Amino acid sequence: MDFKNHELTGTATLEDAKVDYETRPIPGPDGKPIPGLHTVWITLNNPKQYNSYTTQMVKDVILGMREASNDRACVAVVFTGAGDKAFCTGGNTAEYATYYAGRPEEYRQYMRLFNDMVSAILACDKPVICRVNGMRIGGGQEIGMACDYSVAHDLALFGQAGPRHGSAPDGGSTDFLPLFVGVERGMESCTLCESWSAHQAYRYGLLTALVPSLKVNGEFVPNPMVNIKNWTDDFGRIIHGELKVGAERTQAKEVLRSGEVDLSLLDQAVDDLVAKLVMTFPGCLTKTIESVRKHKLEHWDKNRESNRAWLALNMMTEGRTGFRAFHEGTRECRDADFLLLRRLLAEGRVWDESLVDEVLAKAHGRDLQEQS
Repeated sequence: MDFKNHELTGTATLEDAKVDYETRPIPGPDGKPIPGLHTVWITLNNPKQYNSYTTQMVKDVILGMREASNDRACVAVVFTGAGDKAFCTGGNTAEYATYYAGRPEEYRQYMRLFNDMVSAILACDKPVICRVNGMRIGGGQEIGMACDYSVAHDLALFGQAGPRHGSAPDGGSTDFLPLFVGVERGMESCTLCESWSAHQAYRYGLLTALVPSLKVNGEFVPNPMVNIKNWTDDFGRIIHGELKVGAERTQAKEVLRSGEVDLSLLDQAVDDLVAKLVMTFPGCLTKTIESVRKHKLEHWDKNRESNRAWLALNMMTEGRTGFRAFHEGTRECRDADFLLLRRLLAEGRVWDESLVDEVLAKAHGRDLQEQS
């Protein structure tokens, strides 16, 4: 078979899945670019698959962080995704389902690269800003929390996908999330896999800044899907809000459809943050960032290798099932049949291909005899 190349060099496997690396000028107080200085933008460019990262993209993020780290004129790294739907929704489930499912040693090599991506963010010599341009889910949440700052627009969603899709959020969330939001909320997010609105994420401590992005009749309005209670500070950040339900939610969707997404305020918030960072001593800034990062690294360095080994072995059982369920499913159902799976395991069934096929067939309304 054709094995994937897990070295840091190699060619992309999907033509439309890549990582863009570019430098951008920093606006000065007069609005003109500051000469001799810039930011580095590292952009996950796979919008058709919600900026999920392929093996090659993971490599490119690692190399991009290293290059930015050594760029003497770089003030900060902006880590973001293409488009306005998603920053990142985690690993590419098509690649997981068709290549890594059932191949634990291959996935173990892949997870070495993933771990190195998280570590590269945490080891970058420049401050790293996560520009959250949409959903930050699963592995996307994990690499986002590895960043030093997160600036989001208020239509973004945050959450995990682990136990719902055959994995555990051990690529950083079980280490980082309790540091941001506390153990109880961290447990809730990691196990139930229910999304938080950007307003909840801000209130819980996941975000540095939050700005509106929906324009209706030419005016910025807060996310209509959320009950807004308070606006504060110079950025007009929304700090409190719960997702609407029922009839209110239906009406909110109509407002959402009537508007357009404009990320100019998000970019302005990123520029404002960089403008504050540039007015500091660079060595002192780097040392301070490294000192604060130690709280994440204490947990990350302790757990990443044992987590990598477990995640690899899990590709023989629940990971194999969950990723196939998502990849082979429909918009109506991308889950495994959890109840059937639990019953079969309680009866003593062994994990094998027939068990996986039976669970997936039941979940997706297929007939096993028709498949054969």
